[in-house]
Amino acid sequence: MEKQNRFIEHYEKGFSPWVHEMPDFNLVEIVDNWPIKLCKTLEPGCGTGTDSIWLSQHGFQVTATDVSPIAIDIANENAAVQNAELEFKVMDFLTETLNPKEYDFVFDRGFFHSFDSHDERIEIAKRMAHVLEDNGLWLSLIGNADGIKTDPGPPLRSAEQVITAIEPYFKILSIRASHFGNDEAEPARIWNCLMRKRD
Repeated sequence: MEKQNRFIEHYEKGFSPWVHEMPDFNLVEIVDNWPIKLCKTLEPGCGTGTDSIWLSQHGFQVTATDVSPIAIDIANENAAVQNAELEFKVMDFLTETLNPKEYDFVFDRGFFHSFDSHDERIEIAKRMAHVLEDNGLWLSLIGNADGIKTDPGPPLRSAEQVITAIEPYFKILSIRASHFGNDEAEPARIWNCLMRKRD
């Protein structure tokens, strides 16, 4: 709960360096080129809703969650301005339960990597599998430990840390080095990790 409270406090203080105005190109490329079929989609840790709104505008049925009421208020305002129809919820994904097999696709941009302990990351992977239909897909953009640690900047995880937490529940279809899509001159390096729920 300490980490969740820290994110809430960041929004209260107006500190949100992860906010981005354009949809992340990593998401756009996977949706366009994999391709990801139109389906029920979940984005935990959605922040101010940029990527969820883009998904909704492109035909996905989206539910997006965040622990911060301020972030969700801004996301709803952004959706209204852009005439996007989707559901935003204030929710702690680590402690609250969603219905099983409700979604076909989960996208997270910097959510999985925000959990510091291996046990928490395993629990997140387990919960992702719980909400996904059989053969459901999860795309996670994860701070890459091969990058340079900056402050502010995302937590950095090694490929081993990612794989050992995820593999009990997901088959990794693709994991490759990339960087966050944002307006920074030198955006943080990430793992672009696409996974399918195991049988």
